[in-house]
Amino acid sequence: MNELAPMVLAARTHSLAGADHGRIRIEAVSPEIDNGRYPIKREVGDEVAVSADIFRDGHERISAELFYKPSYRPDWSSVPMELIDNDRWCGSFVVSENTTYHYTIGATPNAHQTWSDEVHKKLEAGLDIHLEIAEGLELLQEAITQQTVWSESIRNVWDVAAGAESQIEAVALLTSPHLSALMRSALPETERVWYDRVLSVTVDRMRARYAAWYELFPRSAGQVHGQSGTFDDVIDRLDYVQELGFDTLYFPPIHPIGHTNRKGPNNTLNAAPHDPGVPYAIGSELGGHDTVEPSLGTLEDFRRLVESARARGIELVLDFAINSSPDHPWANEHRDWFYIRPDGTIKYAENPPKKYEDVYPLNFSNPDWEGLWQEMRRVILFWIDQGVTAFRVDNPHTKPTAFWEWLIRDVQAIHPETIFLSEAFTRPKLMKWLAKAGFTQSYTYFTWRNFKQELIDYFTELTTPPVSDYMRGNLFTNTPDILPYFLQESGLAGFKIRAILASTLSSAYGIYSGFELCEATPVPGKEEYLNSEKYDFKVWDWDRPGNIRADIARINQIRRDHPALHEYDNLRFYWSDDDHVLVYGKQTIDLSDNILVVVNLDPFQPHETMISFPVEDFGMPYDEQYEAHDLISGERYFWSGGYQYVRLDPARESAHVLHLRRWDQGSYVEIDT
Repeated sequence: MNELAPMVLAARTHSLAGADHGRIRIEAVSPEIDNGRYPIKREVGDEVAVSADIFRDGHERISAELFYKPSYRPDWSSVPMELIDNDRWCGSFVVSENTTYHYTIGATPNAHQTWSDEVHKKLEAGLDIHLEIAEGLELLQEAITQQTVWSESIRNVWDVAAGAESQIEAVALLTSPHLSALMRSALPETERVWYDRVLSVTVDRMRARYAAWYELFPRSAGQVHGQSGTFDDVIDRLDYVQELGFDTLYFPPIHPIGHTNRKGPNNTLNAAPHDPGVPYAIGSELGGHDTVEPSLGTLEDFRRLVESARARGIELVLDFAINSSPDHPWANEHRDWFYIRPDGTIKYAENPPKKYEDVYPLNFSNPDWEGLWQEMRRVILFWIDQGVTAFRVDNPHTKPTAFWEWLIRDVQAIHPETIFLSEAFTRPKLMKWLAKAGFTQSYTYFTWRNFKQELIDYFTELTTPPVSDYMRGNLFTNTPDILPYFLQESGLAGFKIRAILASTLSSAYGIYSGFELCEATPVPGKEEYLNSEKYDFKVWDWDRPGNIRADIARINQIRRDHPALHEYDNLRFYWSDDDHVLVYGKQTIDLSDNILVVVNLDPFQPHETMISFPVEDFGMPYDEQYEAHDLISGERYFWSGGYQYVRLDPARESAHVLHLRRWDQGSYVEIDT
C-alpha cells in the first residue's frame, strides 16, 4: 500500500458509499481498547493475534487481510486472515521493533472463491458446467487486465485451463490452491472495505514484561551510623543485588531535601539538625528535581553508578515524584504552580488523617499549566540523558490522566525504551485508566490479596484480556510505605510465601530492601515500618540471622532459567480440595517449559490436599510417567496423570515450584510438539 494508506484507512467507513455498497461488515475487532482510543501493549518479538467478525449478506465469499506497520513507515504490510468459525476471522503479525505499530483490517469480495464453491457443487451434482468454466476464465481475464505483479502467473494458468481436454481438468486448474492464492492477492483495492479505524500497539522492550525489582535507599547503603551512604556505597552493594538475582535497582528520590518543616524520626515534627528529612520533600537552595542530594555524591558519581550497574546487567530506576518542599526553587520562581490558600500561603499535602507539612503538591489546573507540563518533560529527559531508562512515578492518580498520556507518548517518541511504573494504589478503574494512558507497568492490589479465591479472581482478571492487553502488574511484596499485616504476623514462612507468589504469579515483581531480612517491626496498629528509613539514616546488617537471602536468590535463578516464568498472560489456575492451597501453572507456547506451582497460603499450619490439573495441556499423555522436579527443594517425584497428593509444611517449605517433563525409558526428553 502507498504512503496515503494511513489517511485512506482512517477515513474509510462502512457507509453505503463504500465498496460493495456497504454489504461487508467488520465488527468486534480484538484486541481493541475503548474503540481504539488507547493502544494495546506488547513486547519486541511478540506475535499480535487479531480477530474480528467479518461477514456480508448472501452467500458470496470474501477475503480479509490484516494490515500492519511501524508508525514511522509510510507503507503497510499485510497478511491474510483465515476464517475460523461462524464469521470469525483471525490473523497475526510479529512486532520486531521497540516502537509504536499500527494495524487495521480490510475485506474484499472474492468472486473467484464464490465461483469455485459454485462450480464444485455443480460438478459433484453431475451437471454440465461449460458456461461456468467460461465464467471462471473471464474472472482470470479480468485479473490479468489489472496489470498487477501476479498477472503473468495468472495468464499462465489461463492458457493451460483454456486448452484443457475435460471439464474436470479445467476445474482442477481453475480452483487449485495456487491459483486461489494468486487471485486473492490480485483482488482490486478499489473494492476493499476497511475497518473504520486504525488501531495501535505500543511495543516495549522485554524488560517491560520480565523484570525483578529491588528497592534501595542510597543513603542506607553506608556502614556508619548517623551518616548518609553515598553513590559509591551503592556501587559497593551492586554485587549483593546481583547475587540476589535482581536486574532492576530502584531508588526513592535522590534530590536535595528541604529544611522547612523537615520531618524527624517516625514522622515527627521536631527534626534535629542532623536528621536527614524525607526524600520526597524535594528541593532546597541547592536545587530541585534535576539536582542530586550532596550527601549522596555528585552527578558524575551518579553517572558512574549507572554504568557500574549496567555492567552487571542491572538497570537503574529513579522515582519521579511531582511535589516539592517549601524550599524548592519552584516555590519562589513559579508560585502559581501551587495551591494558594486564602491567606496567600501555599497549601501543603494532606491525605487525612496523614499530613505532609514538608511537601507542596503541584496544581495542574493553574493558569500556567503548559509551563508546568513542559518542566516535567524537561526533568524526565534530563535524567534520561544521565543514563536512566525507567521511572517509578509517585502517586500518578493525583495528576491529570491527559498529562500522562501526553508526557509518556512524547518521551517514548524520542526514547521508546523508557519504562514508566505507575505507583497508584487507588480505585480500580483509575488504575486501569492510567495503564491505558501509557504506563508501562502498574502497582496492584497484590499487597492485600492473601486468600485463595481472591487471588484466583484478581489474577485471572489481570492476566486475561481485555485487562492484560493494556495493563502489566508489577507485584511488590512491600514498600517503604506499606508493611502488610500478613508480613507483620506470619514470620519467616509468610515472607517466603509472599516471595513465591509475587515472583511466579507475574513476570514482573519487586521487593523493598529489608524484605530479604524479614524486617517486620511495625508502628503499632498500622501497616507502617517502625523507625522507617524514610525519616532517618539506616545501617542494615545484611547478614543478620533469620534472613531469606538464599531463598530469594533461588527464586530469581528459577525465574531466569525457565522461560515460562518470563510470560505474563500464560497464568492458569487449577483445582485443589483445600481452601489454603493455591495451584497454578505457566507454560511456553511450544510446551518446551512447563511450571506448576503449589502454595500453602497458611504460614502457620501444614496442609495436605489432592490437586488436579490437565496433564495433557502440559504436552504429556495422561497414562505416561513424567518427572515433577521441585525447583525449590531439589526433590524429584515421578507422577502419572494430573490427580496428585501434596503436603506442604511451612516449618519446612510452603511451596512446590515444579518443573514438569516427560520420562522416557529412563532418560529425559523434551516435549515433541
